Amino acid sequence: MMDAIAVSAMRMASEQLSVSYSMAMERKVMDTQEMAAQELLQMLPDIPKGQYIDTYA
Repeated sequence: MMDAIAVSAMRMASEQLSVSYSMAMERKVMDTQEMAAQELLQMLPDIPKGQYIDTYA
């Protein structure tokens, strides 16, 4: 009985570590993608005032 409780506690701790690691990796990936998107937006040319982009062409 005590072994089962110890095994369950170890599994729960292992799963918590796994979830924490996954969340940290997801945050890092999202931060990296946000920075990449900002760089791409900065590379776009400025549109002169009064003009627009023809999206039907």
